[in-house]
Amino acid sequence: MAKSKQTLEQIATADLIPYARNARTHSETQVAQIAGSIQEFGFCNPVLIDADNGIIAGHGRVLAAQRLKLEAVPCLRLSHLTDAQKRAYVLADNRIALSSGWDEEMLANELSDLHADEFDMSLLGFDVDELAKLLAFEGQPNEPDAPEDFKEVDENIQTDHECPKCGYKFSGGGGGE
Repeated sequence: MAKSKQTLEQIATADLIPYARNARTHSETQVAQIAGSIQEFGFCNPVLIDADNGIIAGHGRVLAAQRLKLEAVPCLRLSHLTDAQKRAYVLADNRIALSSGWDEEMLANELSDLHADEFDMSLLGFDVDELAKLLAFEGQPNEPDAPEDFKEVDENIQTDHECPKCGYKFSGGGGGE
């Protein structure tokens, strides 16, 4: 592989040329997520382009930049790649990322901490159901099974309660009478 000096350039969004045979698709929802990420974190991941401003990687980021009406975006020019390498990298860049997994315990801990920091969880790309599942059991031990000699609770027992915060007193129980 030939080494090449790579420099970051600001290229006008209008001058970037999408790869006509790009097999990766980007839904409106994903483009909106990418746009939200760019607004929150900045344009942290440059678009990879060839010598003629053809997009090799970053089609979704360019769509998001257009949605945000960004005039220029950071690009890394990969002039050293052959035509076959460019076409192959378009596929490899997208497919290899799909081969990764998650350490679900670590993920749940990180999500829990972000949630505690009141971070906008919608910016992370997880849907509501995924977040609920991951946050539901984070740090909570599984509820133990009742001992074999456990007797059912008599729901007719009257109980008195007092709110520790405001002191309000109330009764519970009575079997729903």
